[in-house]
Amino acid sequence: MDFKTAYEEWLVSSELTTEERDRLLAMSEEEKKESFWCPLEFGTAGMRGVLDMGPNRMNRFTVRRATKGLADYILSLGSDAAERGVVIAYDTRRFSAEFAVLSAKVLSAAGIKTYLYENVRPVPMCSFAVRYEGAEAGIMITASHNPKIYNGYKVYGSDGAQMSPEATDKVVEFISKTPYFGIKEADSAFDAASVKGLDGKAVDDFVTVIGAGVDKEYFARIEKLGLSPDAVKKYGKKVRIVYTPVHGTGYMPVTTVLGRMGINVTVVPEQAVPDCEFSTVRVPNPEEADTLKMGVALADEIGSDVVIGTDPDADRMGVAIRDDKGKFVLLNGNQIGVLLADYIMRRKSEDGVLPANGAIVKTIVSTELARKVADSYGVKTFDVLTGFKFIGEKIKEWETSGEYVYLFGFEESYGSLVGTHARDKDAVVAAMLFAEMICYYDGKGKSVYSVLQDIYRKFGYFCEKATSITFGGIDGMDKMKNIMKSLRSRRYDVVEGTAVQAVDDLVTGKRTLADGTEEEIGLPLTNALKLHLAGGDWICVRPSGTEPKLKIYAAASATDEASAKAKAEAYLAYMKSLTE
Repeated sequence: MDFKTAYEEWLVSSELTTEERDRLLAMSEEEKKESFWCPLEFGTAGMRGVLDMGPNRMNRFTVRRATKGLADYILSLGSDAAERGVVIAYDTRRFSAEFAVLSAKVLSAAGIKTYLYENVRPVPMCSFAVRYEGAEAGIMITASHNPKIYNGYKVYGSDGAQMSPEATDKVVEFISKTPYFGIKEADSAFDAASVKGLDGKAVDDFVTVIGAGVDKEYFARIEKLGLSPDAVKKYGKKVRIVYTPVHGTGYMPVTTVLGRMGINVTVVPEQAVPDCEFSTVRVPNPEEADTLKMGVALADEIGSDVVIGTDPDADRMGVAIRDDKGKFVLLNGNQIGVLLADYIMRRKSEDGVLPANGAIVKTIVSTELARKVADSYGVKTFDVLTGFKFIGEKIKEWETSGEYVYLFGFEESYGSLVGTHARDKDAVVAAMLFAEMICYYDGKGKSVYSVLQDIYRKFGYFCEKATSITFGGIDGMDKMKNIMKSLRSRRYDVVEGTAVQAVDDLVTGKRTLADGTEEEIGLPLTNALKLHLAGGDWICVRPSGTEPKLKIYAAASATDEASAKAKAEAYLAYMKSLTE
């Protein structure tokens, strides 16, 4: 179906409100193309897109259709799956509450038990609730750290991890058979405002509101993950930590857990309030230095050395710390991951409880410094594909086999998980452990910055760089496919003076060594290419799983920071030039 036909079908629907029809009529020809040329893609990370009318946008019709497809999938599993039901949580974005309630009503109309959070909650609490309630699936309405014009729809499996590729394919089959109009909703009168505070109450035959009761269980679980209670007791009131939820879901859980620990935290007041416009920041992404600038200003005012920020759905944590000259510097996701991994293994080793078969998990585009640190503790490091569901799969695998004990997992994109209470990124726990780590090192007379420098001096300076190329328009996906095909067809011998030792083609699952021999990589197939360079350096290229972007990563190590940075930047520039 061409975009004009699809547009006309929507325009004549009797289900449109006056406002929705007016928006369709006001669309330019280019907007019609972008909004109607194809359905919004639904993958293992769910779907994410710009808020607007049309099948290629996030709106009540695309959300309702996705939920009906999920409902049909659950019903195909049998009555037990429908009885186990679905947990629904949502963040502070535009229409998140409305989409959550709409999803609950579609599930209710299908006869599927539903647990709807009474107010905004972060990703990790949604993942935890799926496991706690024994649900068949979970829905999280969020677009993570994307700009305010976006929203999204993430789906979880019964283990609390993002739904597996196999299950996702089946859900997509059901969605593809579902029309955008005529989908039945329960006629229950509840809405987002009316369910607030109704913890444990049923609002219709299938929908139960959850809140404080599940929160209590979540906090009880994560508080057990603390490693330095004596240091927290001694220094918690003395440290000064500035925290910003960036108008998102992190405010309640982060301040609650730090308050219970007795750690002194000051919240950026202007950013504590939920705000779907994210009016105090350019983008609600704590990976960006300017997103934390209000926190840094407050830290300078009160004499704090640390600023912690979480994104709108509180699955990613950004951190700014003072360097040895007293200037605030923003840590990247790899540095945060290495610091937390080192702290966890250090404390468990000191207490004599580091398991002999301990393991950490990182993605193929995360720093190799983590492996060096883990090796020094006798801990095994495993690489998985990007997407936290693959870290969740390792947890599940080891819980069954007992072969390894999961200690920590992280991605370079600022997400990590300590503990097995959830199976997605948890910035609440990350903030808790980072704050505790500050107390621990205060007791040693050290700063977090000095600890990071100690790690570099011991293992070498590691530098990772990344860039993204955005492809807009109808032919954007085709452009990315053609570029990946071209990169895959090349021969790589030397990159910027460094020998290429092997090339991983994750479409075929084969690694080609410099002498031409091939071996199996042992990872699921995906559209990515990774070059292994001499000395442990590497370059990786892959399309984003949620946006029309081609992501390029480069990593290098050296005996000094400047050399590592120069090599990484040269690798990145080289690979980027091949895409032009």
